Amino acid sequence: MMNLYSCTTCPFSQRCRIVLYEKGMDFQVIDVDLLARPEDIAMVNPHGRVPVLVERDLILYEPNIINEYIDERFPHPQLMPPDPVMRARARQLLVTMEREVFVHVEALEKNVKVDKARQAIRDRLTEMAPIFVKQKYMLGDDFSMLDVAIAPLLWRLDHYGVELPKSAALLMKYAERIFSRQGYIDALTPSEKAMRR
Repeated sequence: MMNLYSCTTCPFSQRCRIVLYEKGMDFQVIDVDLLARPEDIAMVNPHGRVPVLVERDLILYEPNIINEYIDERFPHPQLMPPDPVMRARARQLLVTMEREVFVHVEALEKNVKVDKARQAIRDRLTEMAPIFVKQKYMLGDDFSMLDVAIAPLLWRLDHYGVELPKSAALLMKYAERIFSRQGYIDALTPSEKAMRR
């Protein structure tokens, strides 16, 4: 059985929980208090962070790597595109999102340069909104790993104090589509449910 070491408020842990629930897999979530980290976290992740996936002798500790492993090992429903070109583009977009958006999530989580982080997230998300004029999800009509990646941020916008302009209304409709998915609902912790007004 897979064990996922996860924090109940960590957006990166939430990504992994979403994938596990979307796949309908048999797994166990082990909640970790990041303020009082157990010693076994340092033994499975040299960086002492979550999420960490443990399956027999395999230990993975980066959310995108964990999620791609789960997607390849349990291919239904497939969350990365089957076509190698589209899969490469999806990976490129994930890296771009990490560098241009999620780096600012970490700043908000650590309460560092908060105003700058909020503005950067607001600007980048507003730029993304027009793609939802013609498509249901980030890569088209199918829910994908890109949607998994951005969903925890969209859920936490109020919590982070990020206010989007009216021009981002399509993005928020897209967010509601994700939030209504059963896998997303099942992956929410009570602490995460309390983050949204």
